[in-house]
Order: sequence, then C-alpha cells, then structure tokens
Amino acid sequence: MSKPERIAVLDIGKTNAKVVVLDCATGKEIAEKRTPNRVLAGPPYPHYDTEALWNFAVGALKAFAETPGFDAISITTHGASAVLLDADGNLALPALDYEHLYPEDVQTAYAAIRPPFSETFSPALSGGLNVGAQLHYQKTAFPDDFSRVRTILTYPQYWAFRLTGIAANEVTSLGCHTDLWNPREGTFSSLVDKLDIRDLMAPVRSAFDTLAPVLPEITQKIGLAEEVPVYCGIHDSNASLLPHLIGREPPFAVVSTGTWVINFAVGGDLDHLDPARDTLANVDAYGRAVPSSRFMGGREFEMLTSELGRLSPEAALAAMPQVIENGLMLLPNIAAGSGPFPGRERQWLNDAGVSNDERWAAACLYLALMTETCLSLIGAKGPILVEGPFASNHAYLQALASATSREVIALSGSTGTSQGAALLAGAPSAAGAQSEPYRGNLLGITTYRQSWLDRLAFAGC
Repeated sequence: MSKPERIAVLDIGKTNAKVVVLDCATGKEIAEKRTPNRVLAGPPYPHYDTEALWNFAVGALKAFAETPGFDAISITTHGASAVLLDADGNLALPALDYEHLYPEDVQTAYAAIRPPFSETFSPALSGGLNVGAQLHYQKTAFPDDFSRVRTILTYPQYWAFRLTGIAANEVTSLGCHTDLWNPREGTFSSLVDKLDIRDLMAPVRSAFDTLAPVLPEITQKIGLAEEVPVYCGIHDSNASLLPHLIGREPPFAVVSTGTWVINFAVGGDLDHLDPARDTLANVDAYGRAVPSSRFMGGREFEMLTSELGRLSPEAALAAMPQVIENGLMLLPNIAAGSGPFPGRERQWLNDAGVSNDERWAAACLYLALMTETCLSLIGAKGPILVEGPFASNHAYLQALASATSREVIALSGSTGTSQGAALLAGAPSAAGAQSEPYRGNLLGITTYRQSWLDRLAFAGC
C-alpha cells in the first residue's frame, strides 16, 4: 500500500469534536470542521449524542472528499468510554457520559470487585472515569439491555467500526485508567473475568493497524472515488504523546493540555505511584506503560474565564511579582473529582481589593503549581514539553519553569491529538515548532510554592 498524501482525522474530545485533513508533505492541517460534543440528559442516563457526531463526521468527510481530498482516515477520541453493541452492530445501550455519578450502592458493589492498583495501575476515580465502573453499572442497572450485548469496543474503535464494520479494541484506550488492563503483563486484568465479559471484548489490535477500507455504502455517501483505508485509532492523550516518542531520547515530560491536563513521565517507572492522588499508568501506542498524572486544568480554566473574563497572559505575567510578594493564592480544587488534592474545595487567600489581572496571575500560578505537583508525583525528569492550549499562555509557562527549575518548551499548534493520530497512517513526525526554552526567573516562587503546599492536606509534597 502506498503512503497517503492527505489524512483525514476524526478527533473527538470531551468538549468538542472535529475532522481535520493533514497534508503529509508539510505535516500541516489544511482543512477543519468542528462541532460541540453534546451530552444528552437521558434516558436511561447521560450519554453522548453519537448519532449527531456520526452525522457531523460523515458530513465533514463528504465536504473534504473532493477538496482538499484525503486517502486515509485515522481516529482519536477522549478516554474513559466504551461502546456496547448488539448482534446487529447497533447500540445495546447508549455511550455513557463518564461524568455521570452512580448510586452509592452501585459504587460500593463495584469497589468490592475492583482489582488492586498494583495490578492495573488505575486509581479509583469518580463516576465512570474507570470504564470498568461503567460496565458494572450498565450490567447491574440495566440487565435486560446488557444481556443483548455481543461486542464491547473502546471509543476510538467504535468510530472505526462505524466506518469499516470491523470490531477492535486497542491498548491506549484499554490502558487509560479503565481497570480492565494489566500494563505490566500487557493483558486484560482480572476484572474482565469478574464481570464475565471476556467473550464480549473485541480483539485487541495495534493502533497502527489498517482495519479495512471504508464500507461501500459509506464510501458512496461520502463521495469517495476510490477505497480509503481506516486505521485502528488511539486515545487522545496518547496521540499527543506519540510524536515525542519518535525522535526524542528519555527522560522527558510531556504536559498535554485540553479539558484535562495529562502529564507523562517518559522514561519513568511505576514503582512510586500514589493512586490516592490521581497518578496512574497510561499505555503508549507501542504498548509500554508510562507513569502519568492528571487534573482537569482545561475545565478549570474555562470556569475561571467565565468568572474573571478573558485572560491577558502578558498582564498576568506582569502582575505575578506583586502577587507572589503579597501571597495572593488560589487553592484547589476548582473542578472537583480528580487531581493530586482530592476532596479539597477551592479557596482564595489574601484577595481583598486585588485587581482582575492579579487574580489571573494567581490563577496561572495555581495551574502551574498543580502541574508541578503532578510532575513530581510521577518522578518526571528532563525538559518539560507543553502542548495544547496552555502552550500559548506565557504566564503559565513562566510560572511552571520557575516552580520546577527546569526547561519548559512550548509546542506550537492548538492540539497535538490530530497530528499524533495522523502518524498512525504514515504522516511525518509532527511534534510542532518549539519555543525557546522558558527558564525560571520569578523571584520568591520557592517560598510561594511552599506556602501554597503548606495550606493543603498534602503539605510538603
């Protein structure tokens, strides 16, 4: 099979979905369409509007079929999602929103059957952030519907199934805090048999596998002139990580920012992870375990924006010395349910009479200190690469470099997920243009950081 010239990527994030076309000669995105990723309230529970997403994807691919054209399709989506198909390949139950919270008795029953962290390196998370918890909830709360399930797919592979009719699972989605995967052994965890779903799990395929061409009826609907191969697909944070694994020697850290801030310690080990503080093992596209940590930084930034208005990174950076000197602080958590300080509720300190720019400076310091804490928990070493929306926030980048005393390198582009997914189909490595390294120069940051930690339950971490 010849290498593609242009690759269409279906990229479904928690907040938005998009279809982009990448030119393999330049590695650049040359076309894009975008839509919100809506959650329907029910029944039977909050779930993704998969039909609206499908119609959007088909419409975007149809619009791009002739101009600029594409000759391969790759897929990336958010994690913490699985899709249940019946014997006809239709949904046996809707694709459950991972933020839905289950009744107390369901949570207690699931906690009793979860494998230990030492087996899965998957921490106990809220709602359906553990896919095993989703499957347990669906099986126990909706037994008649669940009895019709014949195939369970990870989320990127569901969209590949819609395009090709081929059912698959893949390790980057199985390995992102699902409770279903044993990353040391590279096999399903004991939970699969406890839930009695082993026979329902689709075969595990490599993210790099070509599954099949687009189905003839979909080819006709899109208006493709010839067969277009569809690649298996990849979890979005691992898509962001993939370009950095091709040509950079460990150790280094990657901070992938979006709705979540996902931190990877490439070249690290799994021996010191703390499940109580949202550390875990992700599994990269090559099947290797990667120490990771996370907090919902992008969602928190959106919440702050709705309260404080638009951020001026330059004004926030200019206000930081005064903020540090006066001890203006924002303590976690703005968005509950994840991160290194579980159970905490946000609090402003020393904020009487401060300006909006000073609040934003403190907020950027907060995001940087949350990131620094996450990196320290996974033993990250070497330079810190920041990609996604936070890579354009100079105040955050400077604060992060100052808090860690390490080089922080911003990577251009709005997100690395589409670029990483395109690598599966043979696109050239596209880690993005790098900024000059940020190096810490904020006076007083060490004392400020320690004071911030001293106010928290995990002081001194």
